[in-house]
Amino acid sequence: MPIELDADALVAMLPSGGRTLVSGCSAESLLLADAVERAGDGLGRIIFTGIFVPGLNRRTYLANPSCVTETFFLTPELKAAGQAVTFLPLCYADIRQRLLNDPPDAALMMVSPPDEEGMCSFGSTVDFLAELWPRIPVRLAHINPLMPRTKGQAQIPLAEITAMVEAPQALLGTPDSGSDAVADAIAGHIAPLIADGATLQTGLGKVPGAVFRALTGRRNLRVHSGLIGDAVVDLEEAGALAPGVAVTAGVAIGSERLYQAIGRPTYRFAPVSVTHDAATIGAIPDFIAINSATEVDLFGQAYAEVGPKGFMSGPGGATDFARGAKVAGGLRIVALSATAAKGAISRIVAPNAGAGPVSLGRMDVDIVVTEFGLADLRGGTHSERAAALVAIAAPDHRDRLTGEWRSFFDKL
Repeated sequence: MPIELDADALVAMLPSGGRTLVSGCSAESLLLADAVERAGDGLGRIIFTGIFVPGLNRRTYLANPSCVTETFFLTPELKAAGQAVTFLPLCYADIRQRLLNDPPDAALMMVSPPDEEGMCSFGSTVDFLAELWPRIPVRLAHINPLMPRTKGQAQIPLAEITAMVEAPQALLGTPDSGSDAVADAIAGHIAPLIADGATLQTGLGKVPGAVFRALTGRRNLRVHSGLIGDAVVDLEEAGALAPGVAVTAGVAIGSERLYQAIGRPTYRFAPVSVTHDAATIGAIPDFIAINSATEVDLFGQAYAEVGPKGFMSGPGGATDFARGAKVAGGLRIVALSATAAKGAISRIVAPNAGAGPVSLGRMDVDIVVTEFGLADLRGGTHSERAAALVAIAAPDHRDRLTGEWRSFFDKL
């Protein structure tokens, strides 16, 4: 059985000179994060690694000048920390492989109390730990009575935990972002593409939420996604989901309404080796991946990693789901609003003019959707694809984009 300690004594067990995998997303333990910061120089050099979501996970884990944090999403707090942070722009399949090739020396995790069989649930955040924990020698757990017990590959025996502290903490979350006219218009173009019985992958935000709300009249839908939010509960409550296990996910981020739901039999939580696996996704019929972008250029390349203040993310799971959808013979949709800055900036841009690296290549995108319509890029010539994209740009930008395409193409 694990040793029961207070948070400071627990954190003092972290092996100096090693790497520690941190439960992030909605299962970040603020109790342990604060203990890390209090430990200061006593920790020595530790590399902390994990999934830290902008706007949700605000701790840096930089207890002293020799500590380093590896991250795959660049939160404002980590960005401000400068050279003490290593930003790794990897897709989820590559993050998993990196962790398998070089397993961490320790883990800071949040889990539920054990059930009658002595099993603790990883609850709302399974991602990598459910697969990796047997390879990690030092397993330090925050046992949280408020963590919902989820079904699937989301458990660790209490007896396999090295040391623990038990205390309640509300899960980190975000309120349902609701919708607006632009998101509703985008959802209105996407919804007709989705038939009864389809399996959907989305992220968080207004557009995914609006899409799910537009589908409450469908039946026998399923969700297979790395991440789910409150809108999946709308589908469940409307009777739109298939009977039995209809939702497979790795992480839930949302409101208390979502966290109350995910323990129900409808939901199954699985690690990245399942949720993002191309072969697994490839075996799912009628699979539809819906992802967002900050810009799409006239070649159909999607950009999603750089915002007005610089890098904010790596490619995340979008490439994994695009790859799986291709194997499945499914559909890969990229959704975005047509403009930014109150219409002054077009988010449909000239060829190769997007900010940052290409997140989804032109062969990874089937359909692009804005509030002005959808551009089906499948089977088109370069010029046909560009024309389709110009047609869903904001009207005030279409003439300029047409001229930029002609100027670019004439040089080829």
